[in-house]
Amino acid sequence: MMRVNLLCVGRCKERYLQQGCAEYAKRLQAFCKLNVIELPEERLHDSIDEVIRGEGDRLLAKMSGSYAIALCVEGRQMSSPAFAELLSGLPLSGHSSLDLVIGGSYGLDERVKAACQLRLSVSEMTFPHQLFRVMLLEQLYRAFCIGGNIKYHK
Repeated sequence: MMRVNLLCVGRCKERYLQQGCAEYAKRLQAFCKLNVIELPEERLHDSIDEVIRGEGDRLLAKMSGSYAIALCVEGRQMSSPAFAELLSGLPLSGHSSLDLVIGGSYGLDERVKAACQLRLSVSEMTFPHQLFRVMLLEQLYRAFCIGGNIKYHK
């Protein structure tokens, strides 16, 4: 069973979003071992660059060294079936784990992006980080359903 590490800067604070994350985490148990790693947000002291660098240091320390996807606005966009195909191909190419990396509100450090095999964007629109986490978990669930020929994706 694939191990999926969801590395996030910041906590999911709103109860309804926590419930959404919990629901998809429960559904994903049939397909993968999900590990959500929440890292603290850096406080803005002097510069945004320092915030991004500090968060980047912590993200890099938690990455597993397997296949990693940076979620960033300048990344490649793909359809749900294409994402499912990517996920189903990972074990065949020797990857038993996946890191999905969500940066803080100021974005991801370039070093983190460089450490990832793929930069993925779900939209050119901007979403709150907490809401995006639910959206990403739903897309992960959808991808596993597509890959397993389970009726969910329309």
